[in-house]
Amino acid sequence: MTQFTPSMHQIPNNPTTITITMNKNQIPRPRPWPPGFPTSKALSNFGDANCMEQLLVHCANAIQTNDVTLAQQILWVLNNIAPPDGDSNQRLASTFLRALTSRAAKSGSCNMLVSVAHQTPSIHTHTHNFSLIELANFVDLTPWHRFGFTAANSAILEATDGFSVIHIVDLSLTHCMQIPTLIDAIATRHDVPPLIKLTVADSSSQHIPPMLNLSYHELGSKLVNFASSRNLVMEFRVVSSAFQDGFADLIQHLRVQQQQHHLVYSTEPRLSEALVINCHMMLHYIPDETLSSIPETDLTSFLYDASSGPSSVITSTSSLRSLFLKSLRSLDPTVVILVDEDADLTSNNLVCRLRSAFNYLWIPYDTVDTFLARGSKQRQWYEADICWKIQNVIAHEGVQRVERVEPKNRWEQRMKNANFQGVPFSEDTVTEVKAMLDEHAAGWGLKKEDEHIVLTWKGHNVVFASAWFPA
Repeated sequence: MTQFTPSMHQIPNNPTTITITMNKNQIPRPRPWPPGFPTSKALSNFGDANCMEQLLVHCANAIQTNDVTLAQQILWVLNNIAPPDGDSNQRLASTFLRALTSRAAKSGSCNMLVSVAHQTPSIHTHTHNFSLIELANFVDLTPWHRFGFTAANSAILEATDGFSVIHIVDLSLTHCMQIPTLIDAIATRHDVPPLIKLTVADSSSQHIPPMLNLSYHELGSKLVNFASSRNLVMEFRVVSSAFQDGFADLIQHLRVQQQQHHLVYSTEPRLSEALVINCHMMLHYIPDETLSSIPETDLTSFLYDASSGPSSVITSTSSLRSLFLKSLRSLDPTVVILVDEDADLTSNNLVCRLRSAFNYLWIPYDTVDTFLARGSKQRQWYEADICWKIQNVIAHEGVQRVERVEPKNRWEQRMKNANFQGVPFSEDTVTEVKAMLDEHAAGWGLKKEDEHIVLTWKGHNVVFASAWFPA
């Protein structure tokens, strides 16, 4: 990768003299060039993605070391080469620039940059509250979520074949948008329709996009009615449970349910019940090792100590992420589906995290031109969600930094440590996923890695899907 360090003759000596006041609704344009500064044509040589990444890295270092002068100089350059209404690389760099200035304002470092944070233009930064129809249409625009939906539903159907009760625990970022298609598939696959139990963890109070303007109880009623229209009986339960403590309340609820189930059927013929844990882009919000403290509540100690077995005792190096997986294993599920983004945004080093995020989050900016027109409302919603993620990764630290995505190989190791074994997706599943990808732009692809499948964009890993059985 090209290394670029801005030299002093390429940057104005006094960038504070060119700071301009801008109306909040005004779209920024390149500022007037100061006397003796290179022409806009010369500065455009800095406009490729590698150079913009290096400028952002230098800016992050300057903010970290409270080097106000250098930070302002780099901000000046970035503001001119990365307008928020430019091409995909420019919009990406502009969003990172806003996140860095926001970080400076929040932390109190580079106090002179606080005014820059307020003056830096903001486009599409307000996340949208989706209606049910809007969200359903929104997730269908791109394979980002559909890839996981399609692979997961196919694997769930195969794993639950022959069971009279299918209990699905849905830990999904997309508020059960996968479930209607699964209901349809179950209804057409079974001659004698099974009873469907759907349990969801309601962590909507955390305001992570995409956000739904409907309560989970209202959503549940709609799903139950939809299942009824397909001649299926569905029971819907909502458990208020937060990712900050590893969904401890959900784990407790599932354990109590299992105990009650065993008591009821101890003297009667037991219904064959499949337990499906469906994890769609939600587990990376559970704290990992880079967030050092584990909530030491009585409930957490109860769930992740004695009840999870002797191998799950909390230690100084434990993370709720791994302990959560071990607690899932203690429930002896029929299958666990794990779908998540294949990137590493966990580093406590800002520069490492910035580089990793920049080299992953160019993908959603690059893909958007293939399915959404400039200026459309859906495009504004789409880019606002990306802005939210970048803001959280760059501007926040500690418990406020919840976007802690980690790569597929690390999840594989966690699952194996929790005594799960990976299960290959069937050829029917792969064929179905490929057929879905054919509905989208040519840049999307699929590849197999070990037992798992990976969604790619122009050859770069985007999202992985995996299925796991208890070992």
